[in-house]
Amino acid sequence: MSTTVLRKESTQGPASEPSGPPPQRARPGRTLAGTAARAGLYAVLVAVALAVLLPFIWMLISSVKADRDVFTVPIEWIPKELHWENFTSIWTRVPFGAYLGNSLFLSVVITFLQVLTGSFAAYGFAKIRFPGRDLLFIGYIATIAVPWQAYMVPQYIIMQKLGLVNTHVSLILLQAFGAFGVFLMRQYYLTIPDEISEAARLDGLTEYGIWARIILPLSKPALASLALLTFVNTWNDYMGPFIYLTDNRLWTVQLGLRSFVGQYDAESAMIMTGSVLSVLPILTVFLLGQRYFVRGIATTGVKG
Repeated sequence: MSTTVLRKESTQGPASEPSGPPPQRARPGRTLAGTAARAGLYAVLVAVALAVLLPFIWMLISSVKADRDVFTVPIEWIPKELHWENFTSIWTRVPFGAYLGNSLFLSVVITFLQVLTGSFAAYGFAKIRFPGRDLLFIGYIATIAVPWQAYMVPQYIIMQKLGLVNTHVSLILLQAFGAFGVFLMRQYYLTIPDEISEAARLDGLTEYGIWARIILPLSKPALASLALLTFVNTWNDYMGPFIYLTDNRLWTVQLGLRSFVGQYDAESAMIMTGSVLSVLPILTVFLLGQRYFVRGIATTGVKG
């Protein structure tokens, strides 16, 4: 029986040795250093986030204070009395609901037109070849460098001659077209292979059909980024409505907050309450579209 065992051991041979270098164990010092560096990075990020959010926290706390307690020195971070009635009385003090409705109307309409015109013009600059295309695009994008104050007066004179002052149409016409939207969408369109458009042309699709049925469905992240940026800029716009809108019924939220500013004093608590309410739509839109927004910004400009 012993000879049988020896024969089996001899036929099996020696145990196979693992190939490759042996696995290296992480050094305790290196692990501790990596953990400490990661913890320090998180601490810095938390400190920066708190510094950014500090004005918003102060605004939120001040919205439930009395007027005399808003600008106390030092700042009273925990109010002794919470005036929650500020969020109910603001709707009766001024037509705040109408202001919100006007801001929402302008933001939605201008955002829709910006996305429509910007994406369509960007398709022409990115996917259609015609003489002088690049030169025309550079000239159009160069208008971004021109400050708005340089052509503010000519724009007002044009709107006045057309009889559109003190109407929402003036703001819509002036903000429905933007070079930045064309630039953003064109950079994203350049990441889409031209072979897709060429194959669609061979199948008989027109340029309108290619843009609507192929390019737009592939550009959801860029469309969401442009829509979000346009919506926020329109909602927060103050100078445009201030110049063109004089009727109180047409005012936006930003102009409506001026109702609490008197000749000698201001109702600071009501201003903070209105500011908090005006931030909520922006926060909602961003939370709903942040995934597409991040993707659109990350992928725009990869090619071109």
